Amino acid sequence: MRIIVVTDQYAPMVGGVPAVTRGLAVGLARRGHAVTVLAPSAGVRNAAVMDGPTRVRYLGSVPWPWYPGMRVARIPVRAVHRYISAAAPDVVHIHSPVVLGVLASRRAVRSGVPVIYTNHYLPANFAGTAGDGSPLLKTWFYSWVVGFANRCGYVTAPSETALGLLAERGLQAPSGVISNGVDLEKFRPGPPDPALARRYGLSLHRPVVLSVGRLSPEKRLDVLLDAARRLVASAQFVVVGAGPQETALRASAARAGIADLVTFLGHVPDADLPGVYRLGTVFAISSQAELQSLATMEAMACGLPIVAADAYALSELVTHGANGYLFASGQGAELAGYLDNLLVDENLRLAMGRESLRVIASHGRESTLAQWESVYALMAGKYLRAAA
Repeated sequence: MRIIVVTDQYAPMVGGVPAVTRGLAVGLARRGHAVTVLAPSAGVRNAAVMDGPTRVRYLGSVPWPWYPGMRVARIPVRAVHRYISAAAPDVVHIHSPVVLGVLASRRAVRSGVPVIYTNHYLPANFAGTAGDGSPLLKTWFYSWVVGFANRCGYVTAPSETALGLLAERGLQAPSGVISNGVDLEKFRPGPPDPALARRYGLSLHRPVVLSVGRLSPEKRLDVLLDAARRLVASAQFVVVGAGPQETALRASAARAGIADLVTFLGHVPDADLPGVYRLGTVFAISSQAELQSLATMEAMACGLPIVAADAYALSELVTHGANGYLFASGQGAELAGYLDNLLVDENLRLAMGRESLRVIASHGRESTLAQWESVYALMAGKYLRAAA
Protein backbone atom coordinates (compact mmCIF):
# COMPACT_ATOMS: atom_id res chain seq x y z
CA MET A 1 0.00 0.00 0.00
CA ARG A 2 0.95 3.66 -0.41
CA ILE A 3 0.69 5.37 2.98
CA ILE A 4 1.26 8.97 4.10
CA VAL A 5 1.93 9.53 7.80
CA VAL A 6 1.38 13.12 8.96
CA THR A 7 2.80 14.14 12.33
CA ASP A 8 3.99 17.26 14.14
CA GLN A 9 6.58 15.22 16.08
CA TYR A 10 9.11 13.01 14.34
CA ALA A 11 12.80 12.16 14.61
CA PRO A 12 15.20 13.80 15.29
CA MET A 13 12.76 15.09 17.92
CA VAL A 14 12.89 12.98 21.09
CA GLY A 15 9.85 11.75 22.99
CA GLY A 16 6.95 9.34 22.97
CA VAL A 17 5.10 10.61 19.90
CA PRO A 18 8.25 10.89 17.72
CA ALA A 19 9.20 7.34 18.73
CA VAL A 20 5.71 5.98 18.04
CA THR A 21 5.29 7.68 14.64
CA ARG A 22 8.77 6.69 13.52
CA GLY A 23 8.23 3.12 14.68
CA LEU A 24 4.99 3.01 12.69
CA ALA A 25 6.41 4.57 9.52
CA VAL A 26 9.66 2.59 9.41
CA GLY A 27 7.92 -0.61 10.51
CA LEU A 28 5.35 -0.36 7.74
CA ALA A 29 8.02 0.42 5.15
CA ARG A 30 9.99 -2.65 6.22
CA ARG A 31 6.87 -4.73 5.71
CA GLY A 32 6.86 -3.67 2.05
CA HIS A 33 4.64 -0.58 2.01
CA ALA A 34 5.56 2.72 0.34
CA VAL A 35 5.56 5.19 3.24
CA THR A 36 6.00 8.97 3.14
CA VAL A 37 6.13 11.06 6.32
CA LEU A 38 5.15 14.74 6.42
CA ALA A 39 6.54 16.52 9.49
CA PRO A 40 7.77 19.97 10.57
CA SER A 41 11.44 20.67 10.00
CA ALA A 42 13.82 21.82 12.71
CA GLY A 43 13.95 25.26 11.04
CA VAL A 44 12.38 27.43 8.37
CA ARG A 45 13.61 25.42 5.37
CA ASN A 46 12.11 22.33 3.76
CA ALA A 47 14.15 19.13 3.54
CA ALA A 48 13.74 15.63 2.12
CA VAL A 49 15.58 12.63 3.58
CA MET A 50 15.35 8.86 3.67
CA ASP A 51 14.86 7.32 7.12
CA GLY A 52 15.83 3.78 6.25
CA PRO A 53 13.14 2.69 3.77
CA THR A 54 10.87 5.63 4.66
CA ARG A 55 10.75 8.90 2.74
CA VAL A 56 10.48 11.91 5.07
CA ARG A 57 9.43 15.35 3.88
CA TYR A 58 10.29 18.02 6.46
CA LEU A 59 8.37 21.26 5.97
CA GLY A 60 9.56 24.68 7.17
CA SER A 61 8.29 25.41 10.67
CA VAL A 62 8.17 27.82 13.58
CA PRO A 63 8.27 27.10 17.34
CA TRP A 64 5.01 26.15 19.06
CA PRO A 65 4.66 29.09 21.47
CA TRP A 66 3.26 27.22 24.49
CA TYR A 67 5.44 24.09 24.60
CA PRO A 68 9.25 24.36 24.44
CA GLY A 69 10.84 22.15 21.79
CA MET A 70 7.68 21.57 19.78
CA ARG A 71 7.33 23.07 16.31
CA VAL A 72 4.47 23.61 13.89
CA ALA A 73 4.65 23.87 10.10
CA ARG A 74 4.06 27.21 8.43
CA ILE A 75 0.83 26.77 6.39
CA PRO A 76 2.54 24.89 3.52
CA VAL A 77 -0.59 24.52 1.34
CA ARG A 78 1.15 23.98 -2.00
CA ALA A 79 3.76 21.62 -0.59
CA VAL A 80 1.18 19.40 1.12
CA HIS A 81 -0.93 19.28 -2.05
CA ARG A 82 2.15 18.46 -4.13
CA TYR A 83 3.36 15.67 -1.85
CA ILE A 84 -0.05 14.03 -1.57
CA SER A 85 -0.57 14.19 -5.33
CA ALA A 86 2.91 12.75 -6.00
CA ALA A 87 2.50 9.91 -3.50
CA ALA A 88 -1.02 8.99 -4.70
CA PRO A 89 -1.69 7.39 -1.31
CA ASP A 90 -4.19 4.67 -0.52
CA VAL A 91 -4.58 6.17 2.98
CA VAL A 92 -3.46 9.26 4.91
CA HIS A 93 -2.78 8.65 8.61
CA ILE A 94 -2.73 11.84 10.69
CA HIS A 95 -1.24 12.01 14.20
CA SER A 96 -1.76 15.68 15.03
CA PRO A 97 -4.76 17.91 14.27
CA VAL A 98 -2.78 21.11 13.74
CA VAL A 99 -1.52 22.77 10.54
CA LEU A 100 -0.13 19.78 8.66
CA GLY A 101 -2.96 17.53 9.77
CA VAL A 102 -5.67 19.97 8.75
CA LEU A 103 -4.13 20.63 5.31
CA ALA A 104 -3.46 16.96 4.63
CA SER A 105 -6.96 15.97 5.70
CA ARG A 106 -8.61 18.52 3.42
CA ARG A 107 -6.49 17.57 0.44
CA ALA A 108 -7.01 13.84 0.98
CA VAL A 109 -10.79 14.19 1.26
CA ARG A 110 -10.90 16.23 -1.95
CA SER A 111 -8.80 13.56 -3.66
CA GLY A 112 -11.03 10.73 -2.46
CA VAL A 113 -8.39 9.29 -0.12
CA PRO A 114 -9.47 7.89 3.29
CA VAL A 115 -8.17 9.73 6.35
CA ILE A 116 -7.34 8.01 9.64
CA TYR A 117 -6.65 10.06 12.76
CA THR A 118 -4.87 8.90 15.92
CA ASN A 119 -5.04 11.13 19.00
CA HIS A 120 -1.91 11.21 21.18
CA TYR A 121 -2.57 14.42 23.09
CA LEU A 122 -4.10 15.87 26.22
CA PRO A 123 -4.58 19.59 26.96
CA ALA A 124 -1.43 19.54 29.11
CA ASN A 125 0.64 18.39 26.12
CA PHE A 126 -0.34 21.47 24.15
CA ALA A 127 -0.16 23.96 27.01
CA GLY A 128 2.99 22.65 28.74
CA THR A 129 1.33 22.69 32.17
CA ALA A 130 1.23 20.25 35.08
CA GLY A 131 -2.55 19.85 34.77
CA ASP A 132 -5.09 20.26 31.98
CA GLY A 133 -5.09 24.03 32.35
CA SER A 134 -8.15 26.21 32.66
CA PRO A 135 -11.67 24.93 31.97
CA LEU A 136 -11.71 27.22 28.93
CA LEU A 137 -8.53 25.63 27.54
CA LYS A 138 -9.88 22.13 28.15
CA THR A 139 -13.18 22.96 26.42
CA TRP A 140 -11.41 24.53 23.45
CA PHE A 141 -8.96 21.63 23.15
CA TYR A 142 -11.59 18.89 23.00
CA SER A 143 -13.86 20.94 20.77
CA TRP A 144 -11.02 21.25 18.27
CA VAL A 145 -9.78 17.66 18.51
CA VAL A 146 -13.20 16.01 18.40
CA GLY A 147 -14.34 18.32 15.61
CA PHE A 148 -11.29 17.32 13.58
CA ALA A 149 -11.74 13.63 14.41
CA ASN A 150 -15.37 13.64 13.28
CA ARG A 151 -14.30 14.78 9.83
CA CYS A 152 -12.04 11.72 9.44
CA GLY A 153 -12.98 8.31 8.12
CA TYR A 154 -11.66 6.40 11.13
CA VAL A 155 -10.31 7.43 14.53
CA THR A 156 -8.04 5.55 16.90
CA ALA A 157 -6.40 6.10 20.26
CA PRO A 158 -3.77 3.96 22.02
CA SER A 159 -5.89 3.04 25.05
CA GLU A 160 -9.51 2.67 26.13
CA THR A 161 -9.01 5.70 28.38
CA ALA A 162 -7.79 7.83 25.48
CA LEU A 163 -10.64 6.84 23.20
CA GLY A 164 -13.16 7.31 26.00
CA LEU A 165 -12.09 10.93 26.46
CA LEU A 166 -13.08 11.60 22.85
CA ALA A 167 -16.25 9.50 22.95
CA GLU A 168 -17.64 11.29 26.00
CA ARG A 169 -17.07 14.61 24.27
CA GLY A 170 -18.95 13.82 21.09
CA LEU A 171 -16.83 11.54 18.90
CA GLN A 172 -19.12 10.07 16.23
CA ALA A 173 -16.68 8.79 13.61
CA PRO A 174 -15.99 5.03 13.49
CA SER A 175 -13.27 4.34 16.02
CA GLY A 176 -11.16 1.74 17.80
CA VAL A 177 -8.22 1.21 20.14
CA ILE A 178 -4.81 0.26 18.74
CA SER A 179 -1.85 0.21 21.11
CA ASN A 180 1.21 2.27 20.24
CA GLY A 181 3.10 -1.00 20.56
CA VAL A 182 6.62 -1.72 21.75
CA ASP A 183 9.53 -3.46 20.04
CA LEU A 184 9.74 -6.69 22.04
CA GLU A 185 12.91 -7.76 20.22
CA LYS A 186 14.72 -4.60 21.28
CA PHE A 187 13.24 -4.22 24.77
CA ARG A 188 13.53 -7.50 26.64
CA PRO A 189 14.88 -8.79 29.96
CA GLY A 190 18.59 -9.40 30.36
CA PRO A 191 21.52 -9.06 32.74
CA PRO A 192 22.82 -5.58 33.59
CA ASP A 193 25.80 -4.46 31.51
CA PRO A 194 28.70 -3.39 33.77
CA ALA A 195 30.35 -1.39 30.98
CA LEU A 196 27.14 0.56 30.36
CA ALA A 197 26.76 1.20 34.09
CA ARG A 198 30.31 2.58 34.25
CA ARG A 199 29.72 4.78 31.20
CA TYR A 200 26.75 6.44 32.90
CA GLY A 201 28.34 6.56 36.34
CA LEU A 202 25.91 4.10 37.94
CA SER A 203 26.62 1.51 40.62
CA LEU A 204 25.66 -2.14 40.20
CA HIS A 205 25.72 -2.50 43.97
CA ARG A 206 22.74 -0.23 44.73
CA PRO A 207 19.16 -0.73 43.48
CA VAL A 208 18.05 1.67 40.73
CA VAL A 209 14.71 3.47 40.70
CA LEU A 210 14.46 4.35 37.02
CA SER A 211 12.34 7.05 35.38
CA VAL A 212 12.30 7.79 31.65
CA GLY A 213 10.53 10.68 29.94
CA ARG A 214 10.55 14.29 28.90
CA LEU A 215 11.43 16.70 31.70
CA SER A 216 8.38 18.93 31.41
CA PRO A 217 5.69 20.10 33.86
CA GLU A 218 3.02 17.51 33.04
CA LYS A 219 5.46 14.67 33.83
CA ARG A 220 5.55 15.76 37.51
CA LEU A 221 9.18 14.87 38.21
CA ASP A 222 8.84 17.03 41.33
CA VAL A 223 6.81 14.15 42.82
CA LEU A 224 9.62 11.70 42.06
CA LEU A 225 12.13 13.98 43.79
CA ASP A 226 9.81 14.22 46.79
CA ALA A 227 9.72 10.41 46.93
CA ALA A 228 13.52 10.26 46.73
CA ARG A 229 13.70 12.56 49.76
CA ARG A 230 11.32 10.32 51.73
CA LEU A 231 12.69 6.90 50.74
CA VAL A 232 13.87 4.64 53.58
CA ALA A 233 15.51 1.88 51.55
CA SER A 234 18.90 2.46 49.95
CA ALA A 235 18.61 3.23 46.22
CA GLN A 236 19.84 5.50 43.46
CA PHE A 237 17.25 7.41 41.42
CA VAL A 238 18.13 7.59 37.72
CA VAL A 239 16.24 10.05 35.51
CA VAL A 240 16.55 9.62 31.74
CA GLY A 241 15.38 12.41 29.47
CA ALA A 242 15.76 16.06 28.63
CA GLY A 243 13.37 18.97 28.55
CA PRO A 244 12.61 22.51 29.72
CA GLN A 245 12.56 21.61 33.42
CA GLU A 246 15.95 19.92 33.59
CA THR A 247 17.81 22.87 35.13
CA ALA A 248 15.05 23.54 37.66
CA LEU A 249 14.84 19.85 38.66
CA ARG A 250 18.59 19.62 39.21
CA ALA A 251 18.44 22.74 41.38
CA SER A 252 15.47 21.35 43.29
CA ALA A 253 17.35 18.11 44.04
CA ALA A 254 20.31 20.11 45.30
CA ARG A 255 18.12 22.26 47.55
CA ALA A 256 16.46 19.15 48.99
CA GLY A 257 19.86 17.63 49.79
CA ILE A 258 19.35 14.63 47.50
CA ALA A 259 21.66 15.54 44.64
CA ASP A 260 23.83 12.53 45.55
CA LEU A 261 20.78 10.23 45.33
CA VAL A 262 19.47 11.42 41.95
CA THR A 263 21.40 11.05 38.68
CA PHE A 264 20.14 12.95 35.64
CA LEU A 265 21.41 11.17 32.52
CA GLY A 266 19.85 13.57 30.02
CA HIS A 267 19.07 12.16 26.60
CA VAL A 268 20.18 8.54 26.23
CA PRO A 269 20.77 7.32 22.64
CA ASP A 270 18.36 4.71 21.34
CA ALA A 271 21.13 2.14 21.15
CA ASP A 272 21.77 2.42 24.91
CA LEU A 273 18.19 2.71 26.11
CA PRO A 274 17.32 -1.02 26.40
CA GLY A 275 20.51 -1.58 28.39
CA VAL A 276 19.65 1.32 30.70
CA TYR A 277 16.25 -0.24 31.41
CA ARG A 278 18.03 -3.48 32.28
CA LEU A 279 20.09 -1.57 34.86
CA GLY A 280 16.83 -0.68 36.61
CA THR A 281 15.39 -2.40 39.67
CA VAL A 282 12.01 -0.64 39.69
CA PHE A 283 10.45 1.73 37.17
CA ALA A 284 8.62 4.79 38.49
CA ILE A 285 6.41 7.18 36.54
CA SER A 286 4.78 10.19 38.22
CA SER A 287 3.33 11.74 35.05
CA GLN A 288 -0.24 13.06 35.07
CA ALA A 289 -0.62 13.19 31.28
CA GLU A 290 -0.30 9.74 29.69
CA LEU A 291 -2.70 8.35 27.10
CA GLN A 292 -0.61 5.19 27.18
CA SER A 293 3.12 5.72 28.03
CA LEU A 294 5.72 4.21 25.75
CA ALA A 295 8.38 4.41 28.47
CA THR A 296 6.25 2.34 30.85
CA MET A 297 5.70 -0.25 28.14
CA GLU A 298 9.44 -0.44 27.42
CA ALA A 299 10.15 -0.92 31.13
CA MET A 300 7.55 -3.69 31.33
CA ALA A 301 9.06 -5.38 28.28
CA CYS A 302 12.39 -5.43 30.14
CA GLY A 303 10.69 -7.22 33.05
CA LEU A 304 10.50 -4.38 35.58
CA PRO A 305 7.82 -3.88 38.23
CA ILE A 306 6.12 -0.50 37.87
CA VAL A 307 5.05 2.16 40.35
CA ALA A 308 2.83 4.63 38.50
CA ALA A 309 0.59 7.59 39.18
CA ASP A 310 -3.08 6.59 39.03
CA ALA A 311 -3.75 9.06 36.23
CA TYR A 312 -5.38 8.66 32.82
CA ALA A 313 -4.30 5.46 31.02
CA LEU A 314 -1.51 4.24 33.30
CA SER A 315 -3.97 1.99 35.14
CA GLU A 316 -4.48 0.07 31.88
CA LEU A 317 -0.83 -0.99 32.01
CA VAL A 318 -0.41 -1.34 35.78
CA THR A 319 -2.70 -3.48 37.91
CA HIS A 320 -2.28 -2.54 41.55
CA GLY A 321 -0.67 -5.39 43.45
CA ALA A 322 -0.08 -7.48 40.31
CA ASN A 323 2.71 -6.00 38.17
CA GLY A 324 3.25 -2.97 40.39
CA TYR A 325 1.45 -0.29 42.34
CA LEU A 326 -0.67 2.77 41.56
CA PHE A 327 -0.30 5.83 43.79
CA ALA A 328 -2.50 8.90 44.02
CA SER A 329 -1.29 11.60 41.64
CA GLY A 330 1.02 14.08 43.26
CA GLN A 331 1.58 12.02 46.41
CA GLY A 332 5.33 11.57 46.84
CA ALA A 333 4.96 9.91 50.23
CA GLU A 334 2.76 7.17 48.80
CA LEU A 335 5.13 6.67 45.87
CA ALA A 336 8.05 6.34 48.32
CA GLY A 337 6.16 3.76 50.38
CA TYR A 338 5.53 1.51 47.37
CA LEU A 339 9.13 1.88 46.23
CA ASP A 340 10.31 0.84 49.69
CA ASN A 341 8.09 -2.26 49.53
CA LEU A 342 9.64 -3.35 46.25
CA LEU A 343 13.23 -2.43 47.01
CA VAL A 344 13.38 -4.63 50.12
CA ASP A 345 11.55 -7.65 48.65
CA GLU A 346 13.32 -9.35 45.75
CA ASN A 347 10.71 -12.10 45.40
CA LEU A 348 7.97 -9.51 45.08
CA ARG A 349 9.95 -7.64 42.42
CA LEU A 350 10.52 -10.82 40.44
CA ALA A 351 6.85 -11.83 40.60
CA MET A 352 5.67 -8.39 39.52
CA GLY A 353 8.29 -8.29 36.77
CA ARG A 354 6.99 -11.58 35.37
CA GLU A 355 3.48 -10.15 35.37
CA SER A 356 4.74 -7.08 33.48
CA LEU A 357 6.10 -9.41 30.80
CA ARG A 358 2.81 -11.26 30.58
CA VAL A 359 0.79 -8.06 30.18
CA ILE A 360 3.09 -6.43 27.64
CA ALA A 361 3.19 -9.51 25.39
CA SER A 362 -0.06 -8.36 23.72
CA HIS A 363 1.47 -4.97 22.83
CA GLY A 364 4.24 -6.15 20.51
CA ARG A 365 4.95 -3.80 17.61
CA GLU A 366 4.58 -6.45 14.91
CA SER A 367 1.08 -7.16 16.22
CA THR A 368 0.14 -3.48 16.14
CA LEU A 369 1.55 -3.07 12.63
CA ALA A 370 -0.66 -5.94 11.48
CA GLN A 371 -3.66 -4.19 13.05
CA TRP A 372 -2.82 -1.00 11.17
CA GLU A 373 -2.56 -2.91 7.91
CA SER A 374 -6.03 -4.30 8.48
CA VAL A 375 -7.48 -0.84 9.19
CA TYR A 376 -5.77 0.68 6.15
CA ALA A 377 -6.98 -2.11 3.87
CA LEU A 378 -10.52 -1.81 5.21
CA MET A 379 -10.64 1.96 4.74
CA ALA A 380 -9.04 1.88 1.28
CA GLY A 381 -11.47 -0.83 0.23
CA LYS A 382 -14.46 1.18 1.42
CA TYR A 383 -13.37 4.23 -0.55
CA LEU A 384 -12.70 2.18 -3.68
CA ARG A 385 -16.18 0.63 -3.46
CA ALA A 386 -17.71 4.06 -2.87
CA ALA A 387 -15.89 5.48 -5.91
CA ALA A 388 -17.10 2.60 -8.06
